[in-house]
Amino acid sequence: MRTLRLVLAIPLFFLTFMLFGSCAVNPVTGQSQLMLVSEQEEIAMGRELYPNALWGGEGGGGEYRDDRLKTYLKGVVVNIHKVSHRPNLPVEFAIQDSSVPNAWAIPGYVVMTRGLLANLNSEAEFVYVMGHEMGHVSARHSASQMSHSMVTQVLLGGAGIALAGSDYSDAALTLGALGGSLLLLKYSRSDELEADRLGVQYMTRLGYDPRNALNAQRNIENISNAYIKSIGQEPGEQSFFQDLLSTHPRTSVRIEEMQNIINATPRQPIRGDGTNRQQFQSATADIRKMHSIYTNYYDKGVRALKKDNLPEAASYAQKALAQDQKRAPFHALNGFIMLKKKNYSEAERSFQQALRIDPNYQPAVRGIGAKSYFQGRYTESIQYLRRSLTLFPEDLPSFYFLGMSYYRTKSYKNAIAYLKPFADAQPKHPRVHGILGMCYEGVGDVNSAYAEHVKQSQIDPKSDVGKASVERSKALRLKYGR
Repeated sequence: MRTLRLVLAIPLFFLTFMLFGSCAVNPVTGQSQLMLVSEQEEIAMGRELYPNALWGGEGGGGEYRDDRLKTYLKGVVVNIHKVSHRPNLPVEFAIQDSSVPNAWAIPGYVVMTRGLLANLNSEAEFVYVMGHEMGHVSARHSASQMSHSMVTQVLLGGAGIALAGSDYSDAALTLGALGGSLLLLKYSRSDELEADRLGVQYMTRLGYDPRNALNAQRNIENISNAYIKSIGQEPGEQSFFQDLLSTHPRTSVRIEEMQNIINATPRQPIRGDGTNRQQFQSATADIRKMHSIYTNYYDKGVRALKKDNLPEAASYAQKALAQDQKRAPFHALNGFIMLKKKNYSEAERSFQQALRIDPNYQPAVRGIGAKSYFQGRYTESIQYLRRSLTLFPEDLPSFYFLGMSYYRTKSYKNAIAYLKPFADAQPKHPRVHGILGMCYEGVGDVNSAYAEHVKQSQIDPKSDVGKASVERSKALRLKYGR
């Protein structure tokens, strides 16, 4: 769904070179390793992935806006970067506006969610977590993942060519793609331990007491369990969030391993109390208060909206707004509730208010685009949805509504460009294949039209679109002898 658009058509005579000739020296270990991605390509991939990861990662939310807090924390991150193994790389810091406790780094960017930041106790804990994530970039763990995925993609690309003409070629290419944000790719156990070591090493170089890495590990387990309970699961239950953590050793094991790492790390003079807790607590006081509003009201409103419980969702949205009128997500949540109620004027008002607070708040831009589509104002819808995709290039709802807007204006070629990626990501959608079938007929691609109508007939033959696809597939088969 959130894919890096890498070139698949690689001539076979390059494959041997890629597999056996592209090695690089790991900046941390000093050892040679398979690396199909150059440093500049690594940075470019990070730049392409970043907006999709920021908006589309689990919890989503874009960037949490607090300029004073960001300035303080970015200064800390820059200090970590200076003592890392790759200080030559660019680095940007952001707080992701998500209640999911998480942190991640890709080449050029390091991010911590509101849900984790609001629950850390000291600057030393923050430095350890950021150092751990930046350690993944220093050791080229993310680049290594990209390299191995590219090899798989090349091989499956060949499988797709061999299967050309069958129904499975597209599936082969899809399975071979770099699917999902890199922050969701699981690092190996050895990668995690190396990142632990680097996190301790970097914080020690900066004068923090490395024993705070132990405090951070214990704290993160408590934060994670509290989050799991907040979404209605007990700590022992399996969840998507727990699955993300499955490569991390159990806390008891990790504490023991961390203590061994601390013992083996050369000592440095400790600055102050080794935690800088007081300044950190003062700087994060506002985000801790705001986080409680999110968890008590906004997050519950979002979950109620997903369940189509509009009265409950509206109640939580209003409670969030009563606490703070200056958060774009709170207004946008109310906008989506109004959109579900088909109260388009109120939806517009809420989305526009969100954009007055944050002109680049992507969900509100998409919301206005969807609202315009439902009103039949397709030119306006296209304008907003194209802008939505500049902010979040792989936002599936924007692909869908933009494609449908082009379809309604009989711009079939443009409609296909957006509906086809959506259909690939949502192959069981109840309508999209039938619409695609009509679009392909509109551009004279009979084979693709027939294939889409058949898919629609198999998924939902009784809907209006399904019935039309059943008839069109019969007509095409009779006319063209399929």
